[in-house]
Amino acid sequence: MSSVTQRKPGNMTDITDEKRSSTASRDEKHVYETDTVSVTDSSDGDEALKLVGRERVAQFSEEYNRKLRRKLDLVIPPICAAVYFTQFLDKTSLNYASIMGLPITGQHYNLVSLAFYVGFLVWEFPTVYISQKLRVAKYLGANIVIWGIILMLHAVTASFGAFFALRVLLGMCESCVAPILILIISMFYKKDEQATRISWFYVMNGLTQVFGGFVAYGISFYEGHAIAPYKIIYLLLGGLAIVVGICVLIWLPDSPIHARMLTKEERIAALERVRDDQGGTENKKWKKDQIIEALTDVRTWLIVLTTLTTSIPNGALSNFSNIIIKSFGYTSKQTLILSTPGGAIASITTLLCGWYSDKKNERMLPIVFCLIPTIVGSAILVGLNDSGQKGALLFATYIIGTFGSALAAVYSYNASNTSGHTKKNTINAITLVSFGLGNIIGTEIFQPKDAPSYIPGKIAILVLLSAQIFISLLLRWVNIRLNKKKQAHLAAEKERRGWTDEDVQKERERHAFLDLTDKQNMFFVYTA
Repeated sequence: MSSVTQRKPGNMTDITDEKRSSTASRDEKHVYETDTVSVTDSSDGDEALKLVGRERVAQFSEEYNRKLRRKLDLVIPPICAAVYFTQFLDKTSLNYASIMGLPITGQHYNLVSLAFYVGFLVWEFPTVYISQKLRVAKYLGANIVIWGIILMLHAVTASFGAFFALRVLLGMCESCVAPILILIISMFYKKDEQATRISWFYVMNGLTQVFGGFVAYGISFYEGHAIAPYKIIYLLLGGLAIVVGICVLIWLPDSPIHARMLTKEERIAALERVRDDQGGTENKKWKKDQIIEALTDVRTWLIVLTTLTTSIPNGALSNFSNIIIKSFGYTSKQTLILSTPGGAIASITTLLCGWYSDKKNERMLPIVFCLIPTIVGSAILVGLNDSGQKGALLFATYIIGTFGSALAAVYSYNASNTSGHTKKNTINAITLVSFGLGNIIGTEIFQPKDAPSYIPGKIAILVLLSAQIFISLLLRWVNIRLNKKKQAHLAAEKERRGWTDEDVQKERERHAFLDLTDKQNMFFVYTA
């Protein structure tokens, strides 16, 4: 057997392929009993066991891990950002098309708007199930290429029926994006790094508003008759999606175990970096008990509520924000360019919330912080509706978009607070189903009869996001309470079994890749 030796002082010590192989062999035969679960073979555990075994056999220096993290940062977050940039731009293409000659208007426009989320909602659980059985990055890349083709097909029709069907298919293809990106970030990064990395791709929601606004503004000057301006949007964005999909297929790693960009030593280091977080990486086996636990965990349904209260406003504003701005008395060209600062403000808010979330080890407080400007903005839009103060109303539309950062915090929450691969996938799917359902409802709170002010819809946003503050604080309290219970239980076990601090650390390491849920694993710590 070839030996992997220490290459630099402090980098790596006492690692051999033979030792790792023997460890893996013992893992397959040994039955390890925990308080709540029995792991009887390697298929019950995490895929990581095949590479690093149950016990830590490698130690890496802080400098080595920093270099490895930088190497990961150069590949994973940029590709995830490109995917999210493409997805949000493609999803909101209808918003730009709506003031660029799109022949779908009135209630038909509302129905076409919600069609995307119908496909999203229907296909979320099947797509998560399929992705767990396959290489997740390859599955994601294939979906992106397909939705790029679907988006380009929007340019060959002008009928309501065809648009509705294409938007349903678009939603089906894009439903896999968030669950897979969250999963990939959680596999490669530690808990105190995840919110920042998720914010790096979620920031694309705001940047697409800036980019899309300028692109649509430029296209709006096209005065030819060969093709309608809205069709150029679809052809351009569809082509971009295909290019991004190909990049994902080539370069985005599926997991640390299968990361071709890393050497074998670096793959081991990547797994050892996340061992103490107890989150695991992946397991191809769907586990019924983990699904049941996800469905009976009160935190799951609090996440559903907080996602719904965010997604309803999102469904409304992502499709009607340009129409609202235009109603202040601006032309279509002015509206396209004036919508871009809102995207910049949303992007800055997302980055700040992600940074604060990791810095303070918080997930729910950043949600509260980003909701306050939106509540203020909604109140301004309602209170000054007939005032004619275009500047104040425009400012309100800019700060109203800060609420979008809340969903990034929810994604970070799921990544940091859920263990067990099946449970993690189940909760991600439930979250995204809630997202789809909320957006469907959101497209209907701005009714044509309420145009152009849409006062009932704006009041609904104000009420929903005010309620979300209390839901977020409740969820934070639940996690803090669970951590106290876990600490008490661990202390009792330590005394009962006569464990030293060193024994506790060893047991923590042995639990890391057993594919236990956060409730089954007494060493798992929740992030508030």
